Amino acid sequence: MLNTVRDWMNDLVVFVDPNSTITEALGIMRRRYVNNLITKKTKESPEYGIVTSIDICDKIVAQGRDPSTVKVHEIMSSPLITVTTQMTIVECAKVMKDHRIHHLPVADANGTVVGMISANDFLIVAEQLGHGNSERTLH
Repeated sequence: MLNTVRDWMNDLVVFVDPNSTITEALGIMRRRYVNNLITKKTKESPEYGIVTSIDICDKIVAQGRDPSTVKVHEIMSSPLITVTTQMTIVECAKVMKDHRIHHLPVADANGTVVGMISANDFLIVAEQLGHGNSERTLH
């Protein structure tokens, strides 16, 4: 039965230095075909953070800011809200809903980010369930 975050998560996690500019972050996003980046832990930023395409739209483009002068750490969300690989898809969806977020880093028992799950992944979950695949149930 495929109902845990581990079953549906994407193990591609792309990292960015929190001192990178938004222009640099956008280049990474474009080259890696992702719409979110996890910030690396540094001395200055000892916790993971996340920056998403929505953050860039809302905090850079909509405000007329220059992406070449703004650093990732200035607009990233931190500390991360994460889920674990053992959580059910239903629990994960509730975390997204409760926090009004669309991208959730998946952390292992040590707090290391090992994957990502996004609202778009739930479209695939819903599609699979809609095909009447009895092996794929949420509970």
